[in-house]
Amino acid sequence: MTVEQKLAARGLALPVPPQPLGAYRATVEANGTLRISGQVPLRDGQVVFKGRVGEALTVEQGKQAAELTALNVLAQIHRHLGGFDRLVQLIHVEGYVASAEGFYDQPGVIDAASNLFADVLGDKAGHTRAVFSQTQLPANAAIILVVTAQIEPQK
Repeated sequence: MTVEQKLAARGLALPVPPQPLGAYRATVEANGTLRISGQVPLRDGQVVFKGRVGEALTVEQGKQAAELTALNVLAQIHRHLGGFDRLVQLIHVEGYVASAEGFYDQPGVIDAASNLFADVLGDKAGHTRAVFSQTQLPANAAIILVVTAQIEPQK
């Protein structure tokens, strides 16, 4: 099954890749590596999940935000590569969670993104990961994901 078919089986589809929120590029390819700039839980140009997990958002809503953000990462990869054929594997995922004071389950929230990657990318999803707690994130987003992937060179 293709990535798109696996997403459809979960009731999901690749969104239109969001435009950067500032003066930078969404993706950069260099020497067999693709860097995906920080993605947030955007849908139709709007941040869907705002505020701190454990305060304005429940843990479940934080996980939904992480999954939507992961979809945006996949959309950026798809746009840049013209599909997923050149994707060798995800290398590293950095997850930033806007967190209420005393909230410590950031890894559990970002697991929703890692699990989506594993479900739809299979062996290409293996990655290292770092998770960070933040008091607030740009645009009041609940989640930011920054991803590095290994890709095959263009032919």
